[in-house]
This record gives sequence, structure tokens and C-alpha cells, in this order.
Amino acid sequence: MVAKRRTRQKAVAEDDRRSPHALDLENYIPAYLTFLANKLSSGASAIYRRRFGVGIVEWRIMSLLAIEPWIVSGRICEVIGLDKAAVSRSTQLMMEKNLVETRFQDGNFRRQYIALTHAGLALHDEIVKLALAREQQLLEGFTADERATALKLLARMHAQLPNVGED
Repeated sequence: MVAKRRTRQKAVAEDDRRSPHALDLENYIPAYLTFLANKLSSGASAIYRRRFGVGIVEWRIMSLLAIEPWIVSGRICEVIGLDKAAVSRSTQLMMEKNLVETRFQDGNFRRQYIALTHAGLALHDEIVKLALAREQQLLEGFTADERATALKLLARMHAQLPNVGED
């Protein structure tokens, strides 16, 4: 039994497939940001779907529309970083649930402007309480200065995104 285990361990060691160029994920900031965002989003989506019947994409759109009503889908894509197909699907879903409405303006029937309905605003106001509570849990133990520093650093990284090349 011990000989088999050693043979198996030796075979695995000889078949080491790690790259000498692998990222150090403990010191690679994009990995931390991605892991954090993915875990926060998936947790929020599960909670929001169960409690409120909307997922994280719908919530992101709702949170923007609560700040900027009557905007076009392109603006949503620009601010939140979603693709047009995701915005279109989510907007359609929210229209079916009477959470958003659309209008055409200035005789332009190609651009729809989107806003929360009164029901959408009411739902937003319920979800935002939970979103803020989750943020508070995430930042438990942070001082006000640490929170401010984190926000400043994140804002600086966000401002650098146009300089991050695709190649």
C-alpha cells in the first residue's frame, strides 16, 4: 500500500504541469478584484432572486436607474460595463415584471429611454437596504479612513481602465 502511494506521488511529481510563469494570485490585484466581485455578485444574485425575484444584473440596472432615470441602454452599458444583450434581456424581464418602463423621445423611435416604474422604485428601496447591510458586513472592522482609502484606490484603478490595453 505504501509503495503504491509513493509510486503515485512520484508519477504526479514527474508530471508537474505548473508554469514557471504562473501568476502569484496572492499578489495579483486583478485576481483579487475578480474573486471578490464574483463572490459578492453570486451571493447577492442568489439572495436577491430568492427574496425579490431579480438577479444581480437587474439589480445593477435598477440601482443606476434610481440615480439616472430615463437613460438609454447604451448609457447603462457604459456605466455598469454590461453588454447590450444582457441589458436588453434584463430590461425585457423587468418590463414584464412592471419594474421599468420605456419611452421614445423627440420623435426618435430607435432609442428607448428607460426608467423605473413606481413599483420598481419601491423594490429598489427594499433591495438597497440589504445591499448596504452586505457592504457593512464586508467592511466590518475597517476604520473610516481605511474605507475612504479603499474607495480612493478603487476609483484610481477605475480611472486607469482606458489605459489597460487588450493586447
